[in-house]
Amino acid sequence: MKKTFVPAVLLFCGVIAQAQEKAPENWFNLDPQKDKVRGVSTERAYEELLKNKKGRTIIVAVIDSGVDIEHEDLQGKIWTNTKEIPNNGKDDDGNGFVDDVNGWNFIGGKDGKNVHQDSYEVAREYARLSKKFKKPKPKDPEYAYFEKVKKELEEKREEKKNEMEQLKPFYDDIMLVKKALAGKPMTKENVMALPDTDVKLKEAKSKALFTFLMGASPEEIEEYYEKNLKGALENGLNPEFNPRKIVGDNPKKLREKGYGNNDVKGPDAFHGTHVAGIIAANRENNLGIKGVANNVLIMPIRAVPDGDERDKDVANAIFYAVDNGAHIINMSFGKGYSPNKKFVDEAVKYAESKGVLLVHAAGNDAKNLEVEPNFPNRYYADGGEAKNWLEIGASSWHNSNDKFVANFSNYGKTKVDVFAPGVDIYSTVPDKNTYKNASGTSMAAPTTSGVAALLMSYYPELTAVQVKEILMKSAIRYEQDINKPGEKGEKVKLSDLCITGGIINAYEAIKLAEQMTKK
Repeated sequence: MKKTFVPAVLLFCGVIAQAQEKAPENWFNLDPQKDKVRGVSTERAYEELLKNKKGRTIIVAVIDSGVDIEHEDLQGKIWTNTKEIPNNGKDDDGNGFVDDVNGWNFIGGKDGKNVHQDSYEVAREYARLSKKFKKPKPKDPEYAYFEKVKKELEEKREEKKNEMEQLKPFYDDIMLVKKALAGKPMTKENVMALPDTDVKLKEAKSKALFTFLMGASPEEIEEYYEKNLKGALENGLNPEFNPRKIVGDNPKKLREKGYGNNDVKGPDAFHGTHVAGIIAANRENNLGIKGVANNVLIMPIRAVPDGDERDKDVANAIFYAVDNGAHIINMSFGKGYSPNKKFVDEAVKYAESKGVLLVHAAGNDAKNLEVEPNFPNRYYADGGEAKNWLEIGASSWHNSNDKFVANFSNYGKTKVDVFAPGVDIYSTVPDKNTYKNASGTSMAAPTTSGVAALLMSYYPELTAVQVKEILMKSAIRYEQDINKPGEKGEKVKLSDLCITGGIINAYEAIKLAEQMTKK
């Protein structure tokens, strides 16, 4: 997965930046009129429209990197398969998955091991096709595609190498500071307390302090260098890297039940836990944050590694979610290639036939999806499109029109449906009951899933297609000129970036749902 969240790291030698002033607390739930912040008006909706109403429980499947189901703010908010007896080694309910008490992990093995890093799809496609084209075959229908894949892989590897060279001196200084701290946390106070007697350490110390000044941290620089650069070269962009043997599935059998394990957290559940909290964190416990929806159970499905998710896992995850009662499926992931798209389409069609709403993050490459594809998507390879699909871009809390939408967000006049809050979203993260900010269309998608869950909860007669229609029609439109993602200084209308030209709004959506159901 090209991570669909953006770490708040410093713009230095090509590192992605989100150095900025602090976002208003709980901003994604606030109201544009009452609070003067472009949230989705969740709090206003509860106070004015839902105060004395009772809703049904909605199950939202989160297909992601894993979810920390023990987090304090998700207690009572995790789906349980009541037909399964925990840890007895049997498939009690006969659904093909042993001990799937709280969901399933499609990228784990029977021995309990899990896939953490995986390659990008461009590297896997190169590995597959390079065997076929050891000698050039210009007349072969796939050869032009192979040349495209090869060129992209080479360009991306070169880009990462260059960025590593640029960032390495800064990274080395961070490592020097870390060594000097001798195990102490790399906080601003601890860094400042280091002595200035050593010239090299003094210089390294000043660079580390500079990252704090810019709203980032030295640890984020370290993580970016090791994961996004070094890790990308060693794993993501390495055609020879293949951790799939851990899973032990049959690669030739796409529709396959039972492979994987029941570890729904996995080795790195930051992304999935953050997503789950946005949707469903307990609103009544006075802890941490308030999720968007109050009558929700999260169904954790692990299918997204640090790398690109595989089409087989995505499709089987969708089948699993639908078969086990999910009303909404949140998909905060994406990639540029989809070799088994037809199989993913089968799963999407199945979800459509069962009335399940699919909410997908548009991606974080500042790409125009009218020109460059992002997978999975609503467009079937055999023609037509899914009517139960919502594609979501990321908007910001900043009042400035220069920062109206997230500068990283993908967009598309006819490809992205609507925007939702996705910058500096404070939510649950794994272990020790902690909370952090994260930015990305990955955060905008669950904000939308939460609002959709509200509609389905309080208006159970609405279909998935009707919920999508309401969310789009009730989105608050904005007509001013705003920033175009990725383009410094270029101004556009929000209607140039998405179909609705608007931002999701729970208050307006509930008002419209009330009107529709009365009719």
